[in-house]
Amino acid sequence: MEQLRIGTLVGAKDAVRVIPQIAPHGFESYSLTFGGSTEGMDLKEASKAIVELAAKHDVVISSIGVYGNPLTGTGDSEDTLTSWEQLIDSAHLFGTDIVTGFTGRLRDRPIDESIPRYKEVFGELSKRAADRGVRIAFENCSMGGNWWTGDWNIAHNPAAWEMMFDALPSDNIGLQWEPCHQMVSLIDPIPQLRKWVDKVFHVHGKDATIAWDVIKEQGIHGPKPYVWHRTPGFGDSNWSDIITILRQADYKGTIDIEGWHDPVYRDELEMTGQVHALNYLKHCRGGNFIPNPV
Repeated sequence: MEQLRIGTLVGAKDAVRVIPQIAPHGFESYSLTFGGSTEGMDLKEASKAIVELAAKHDVVISSIGVYGNPLTGTGDSEDTLTSWEQLIDSAHLFGTDIVTGFTGRLRDRPIDESIPRYKEVFGELSKRAADRGVRIAFENCSMGGNWWTGDWNIAHNPAAWEMMFDALPSDNIGLQWEPCHQMVSLIDPIPQLRKWVDKVFHVHGKDATIAWDVIKEQGIHGPKPYVWHRTPGFGDSNWSDIITILRQADYKGTIDIEGWHDPVYRDELEMTGQVHALNYLKHCRGGNFIPNPV
């Protein structure tokens, strides 16, 4: 079962405080997030403490990620590109070979206009990563954007993926995939995963519930919400199918729960929901390993 561990996301700056508290629940991996920047962190010292905790609790650090806009270098994303470089250089210190984040985009411009800048920036980053045995995985969240306009990310639509991977056909560039962000766009995640699974380097454990009755009555531009981000086990996705597709493709990564989004299991119920998701995903994985008779 170690070929497909189930874990959760943890803020890198809080990891030393948080991991000892949640490890007894049975999380098997941790994906570390640095927000929009690594500023103010000594990555070498932070990695020592985190790796010690990982060894103590028999878990792995599955990925490290920064979620700003490396294509613009302005505002809150002023040092995002530098942060990407630092994480690529430091990934081995955390015991991982995956660095994740947004592609960035030219703000308020159509996706296709961002491709040349994407190719320029990630052409260099992918070479840097390849030299260090690191893979780059792009989160598939729209961050409120669409094809025509947005502030953060172009990697939220399969048509964009086609353009990105055509512009940079590098083996070490792929996706940090989850069904939720595709379902928000009313895309069926199952056939999508079958098509793109070879480009999936890391999986976020986040689901969605689509209110088809609201869509049929009021469409997607009315006042009523028609979709909610959900913790796995409370949404619409068949995670047994998702895990089957991943295993059939020989996926050796993790599924790390991205919490703090569920409209019900939140606030004081956050970890209740996350631990339910952990046990649910382990069940969908097939439960505990049982050896065959000799």
